[in-house]
Amino acid sequence: MNTKKGFIPVMLTPFKDNGAVDFDGLTKLTYLYLDAGAAGLFANCLSSEMFELSEEERIAVVKHVVKLAKDKVPVVATGTFGGAISKQADFVKRIYDTGIDAVIGITGLLANANDSDAIFEANVHQLLQLTPGVPIGFYECPVPYKRLISPQQLGSLVATGRITYHKDTCLDINQIKEKIALTKHVQNFGLYDAYMVHAVETLKAGAAGLSCIQGNYFPELIVWLCNNYNNSSLSAEVALVQQFFIDQMDVMHDVYPTVAKYYLQKRGLDISTFTRRTGIGEFDVVVKAKIDQLFDDYSVVKERINLENVLV
Repeated sequence: MNTKKGFIPVMLTPFKDNGAVDFDGLTKLTYLYLDAGAAGLFANCLSSEMFELSEEERIAVVKHVVKLAKDKVPVVATGTFGGAISKQADFVKRIYDTGIDAVIGITGLLANANDSDAIFEANVHQLLQLTPGVPIGFYECPVPYKRLISPQQLGSLVATGRITYHKDTCLDINQIKEKIALTKHVQNFGLYDAYMVHAVETLKAGAAGLSCIQGNYFPELIVWLCNNYNNSSLSAEVALVQQFFIDQMDVMHDVYPTVAKYYLQKRGLDISTFTRRTGIGEFDVVVKAKIDQLFDDYSVVKERINLENVLV
């Protein structure tokens, strides 16, 4: 997967108020990411409510994104949803045929929670064998459970030449550094960190970029950080942005993805806040007030660093 160092958003799926996929809204959202300077797109992920989409909806959503992103940036999308590895391989090939650049495997669906690392690795190799020629990536998704790939495992799997992308959620900067050290010699592979608390340190360690939910609020700010994290003349501004992400971490995760869709509404994006996800909490007046405050706080940050919004 050839990408410039930068931001790969974990895309939301806009829905109409009746629960149907809003493809017009998806078009507007995709262009929001592209106009912000995204280096790629991760469609059909947890933020996309992939587990709440049917197989046909997953394919339709990914095809739509690929059409919009064609000749602009690469697109990756999840292709493993549990069951026998042979069954998962069938869908991997099907979703790859949409024109994406790599198919993402959910680590927690490539082995059961009580399976050993050896079983996980064997399953990955079986998947690779059953999907010849398909570039594969990994996502340490928290659902159905979070299976982390150790630095040694990642190094070994990347050495096959088939692994092009890794979305890391270990939250451990030392592991991140070790993973980068063990894979840096492999071309066409990139590690993208999801944890914005140590975003600057991750980028300085040599990560290919960031892939985080914060990009569903202000993608242009993630792009700015990827472009300026090592700019000595902007060190104060970089520190300000890093601290902003640390301070706002909990606010952006609470009642997600509803809160992100509401935030994008405030920015001027014409989408509904409808979500198919359940058990995420209630979008009540208290939560709404926190997001309204986040909107105001971001206005201060973007003024301090002289950053323009993509939308109003």
